[in-house]
Amino acid sequence: MPGDVPGDVPGDSAVDSGGGSAPASGADADLIAAGIDDMYDAFLAADRRRFDGHLHDEVTTWETHLPGPLRTRSELDAYRDDRDGSGARPHLDRLAAEDKRIDVWDDTGVARYVLVAEPPGGPARHSRVTDVLRRVDGDWLIVHHHSELLAP
Repeated sequence: MPGDVPGDVPGDSAVDSGGGSAPASGADADLIAAGIDDMYDAFLAADRRRFDGHLHDEVTTWETHLPGPLRTRSELDAYRDDRDGSGARPHLDRLAAEDKRIDVWDDTGVARYVLVAEPPGGPARHSRVTDVLRRVDGDWLIVHHHSELLAP
């Protein structure tokens, strides 16, 4: 999430309704896809409040580049505060979630996608991402984020 980087391919979500007690809704998958795109747009705009609006208060974050799993939002905040305070926040020309696959079962969703982060003048980095989401008071929030940097 914060260190990896992507975000905007509207309408490329797929929905699989197998295994749930209620059929998956294309509208819910579209809402999840739009939320993911908005989250990465917020990262590019350095709008942390908007970015965080897509995260559950108890989100867990596991990313290849992190010093280990961040098991709470406060651990994520501490990591970002240290990173940003040291001037190490990534600067990107593009951050986009591509090849989205989204499944929805009632109030639970899983989004899988490739996050493409393009730094100015540098090669794009691709990460394989899985986000688990819960619908809370009508909003889809990420409760677990897992990102693995793919070899070039």
